Amino acid sequence: MKLHKTIYKALAAFAIIFCATSCAQKQPPYTTIDGFAQGGTYHIVYQNPANADHSSLPDSLSAWFHQLDKSLSGYDSTSLVAQINKGENPPLDSLFIECFNLSREVYEATGGAFDISGAPFFDIWGFGFREKMEITPQMIDSIKQFVGMDKLSIAYDQASGTHYLHKADSRMKVNLNAIAQGYSCDFIARKLEKMGITSYLIEIGGEIICKGLNSKGKEWSVAIDKPIDGNFIPGNEIQTIIELTDAGLVTSGNYRKFYIVDGEKYSHTINPTTGYPVKHNLLSATVIAPTAAMADAYATYLMVIGLEKAKEYLAATPQMEALLVYSEGEELKVYSTDGVHQRKLK
Repeated sequence: MKLHKTIYKALAAFAIIFCATSCAQKQPPYTTIDGFAQGGTYHIVYQNPANADHSSLPDSLSAWFHQLDKSLSGYDSTSLVAQINKGENPPLDSLFIECFNLSREVYEATGGAFDISGAPFFDIWGFGFREKMEITPQMIDSIKQFVGMDKLSIAYDQASGTHYLHKADSRMKVNLNAIAQGYSCDFIARKLEKMGITSYLIEIGGEIICKGLNSKGKEWSVAIDKPIDGNFIPGNEIQTIIELTDAGLVTSGNYRKFYIVDGEKYSHTINPTTGYPVKHNLLSATVIAPTAAMADAYATYLMVIGLEKAKEYLAATPQMEALLVYSEGEELKVYSTDGVHQRKLK
């Protein structure tokens, strides 16, 4: 997962953690760990359980990120994803299987608008694992024949006792970028909870999962960047601040990863049902969901379907909260579901 994925990735959420290292009441202290992983950075804040020694946690994090990359990264040439995309048939680990099943769940719920098998489309437009190609309608139509998660399944080989990915067409590829980093947040969160840590915020490349309260005894605060072209530095221009706990939060947008050809803007959000980049006035979608993986996948989905359909979906899905930033002429406007708690900017 390369550095440019984090810097230019259409994910606008960036965690600004409004907490101190101690508070007036006596309680176990909070610890912060920052580092580099998955081609970018991570930031973790957690409350130490009483009398617990977590001095080995940085080393454990390195091992966990390595495990995640070896399974889900399309940029690591030895990962399961890379092997599958080279036409190999490697035995699958539990991480890939879980992430695949989550992706299938969203694929079915969204009518194919979220589809990890759309990898060939992402590649030809230059937003996958290859440089952009010259696109023709014939090329799009050809690729459509081997795109669709309904053509993929997890199979079990009794002889070897392993699972593998079955493809209905050998040309099929997968790209987990729209869910893998959110899944990574959830994976690390489960590891922390097994260590007895129950108050934490984990941010990996902009994707967030949090639980409990910060050191001030309040919900965690997360800044959402203003989705304007040229706003490449997370936290530089803030749209709003959201307060939340016990949830995942991910923002997807089209203002950081795009290119312009002959005056026309091509965004990184590709509709896998058409094979073309989306064109609409929805600039960013922030989703709050029970897990970061689900927030990640559905933020992408909302960006694919656009503002009006996103509003319709959210109205019919009360268990999901979201904040949509869109353009109306030269103005930025915001649509928010009732459950999004925003703090007024000073």
